Amino acid sequence: MIPFNRPAKLDTTLEFISNAMNSGHLSGDGEYSKKCHAWFQSLYYGVRCLLTPSATHALELAALLIDIQPGDEVIVPSYTFVSSANPFVLRGAKIKFVDVCRQNLNSSIEHIRPAITDRTKAVVCVNYAGTSTDLKSLAELCKSKGIILIEDNAQGFMATYDGRQLGSFGDLSVLSFHETKNITSGGEGGLLVINNPIFQERAAVIREKGTDRTRFFQGLVDKYTWQDVGSSFLPSELQAAYLFSLLNEVDLINKKRLFNWSCYNAELTNFLINLGMSVMKTHENGKHNGHIYYIIMRSENERAKFIKYMKSQGVNTPFHYHPLHSSPAGQRFGQLVGNDDNTTFMSQRLVRLPIYFDLSEAEQEHVISHTKKFFTNQ
Repeated sequence: MIPFNRPAKLDTTLEFISNAMNSGHLSGDGEYSKKCHAWFQSLYYGVRCLLTPSATHALELAALLIDIQPGDEVIVPSYTFVSSANPFVLRGAKIKFVDVCRQNLNSSIEHIRPAITDRTKAVVCVNYAGTSTDLKSLAELCKSKGIILIEDNAQGFMATYDGRQLGSFGDLSVLSFHETKNITSGGEGGLLVINNPIFQERAAVIREKGTDRTRFFQGLVDKYTWQDVGSSFLPSELQAAYLFSLLNEVDLINKKRLFNWSCYNAELTNFLINLGMSVMKTHENGKHNGHIYYIIMRSENERAKFIKYMKSQGVNTPFHYHPLHSSPAGQRFGQLVGNDDNTTFMSQRLVRLPIYFDLSEAEQEHVISHTKKFFTNQ
């Protein structure tokens, strides 16, 4: 079976994990965590970056950090994973769901602006498939209205927009190192990027169970005490060691992902467009990261047949998100603002092809040949 995903690992991964195990320090913020923090701070222009056990935890930390209160409103795309909304619901916010663009599955300013009210506390923009909306203009809009911009950059590690890293536009941004992402920290993992300096000190307190433990280890206080609300948002050193082994070879990993994506694109784009289908389009002002290669089928029924056929040929080709606004919890905790022109349509038709670091040439040729065979025999 050719899986949809196979987590990246390198020859050094077990060595780094073994080093962490033998260090005598397995809890968070040990030497490997510090190395990861330094690596990301270099990537994100020196701003504070904090590892978390998952991107969901990073968003929960963000919701605490911006002091979400009952009655606040948070704008979220309907076409995304539930973690984009759930952390804010946990704090009592009402979610205003908005539609996405058909060409890239991101919410644009045109979708977001009508959802803004005097109760809007934050906008969550999701960089789907390592692409983005016009983040520069969105950041300017949020700033002009005193709204916090949070980039859900779970899928956008090492992708760029307007020459800048995705994750550098929001006041706060999160990355995911889940096993399905381009790099992982051993199955789960995340990062909070704090671009707005007003949140930096409090983030460290909330992340450490609401204590000033970080300042204690920096020698700034002689003991640490309970200072604020908080929770345990530190990953273990084993996760950090796994992650750092991949960060050392991130250019190699990204190059291979982009190569695999380009092979799909070269072989399938014209073939599928000639059949009346569409494929992933990248933003003209950005560079994606090869995270997802998707196809938009002509109908939901055709997609179901394709998934079944590919499974019979030993290939896992999953669909993706269901619209949050029409889910039971989405209807309970939020509402759609504007029209659902694209979210449900795309949700019913999108299918993803296998793509991962060690996807072999033979495996990819098998996927491509049977994709063509399915449509040729329709």
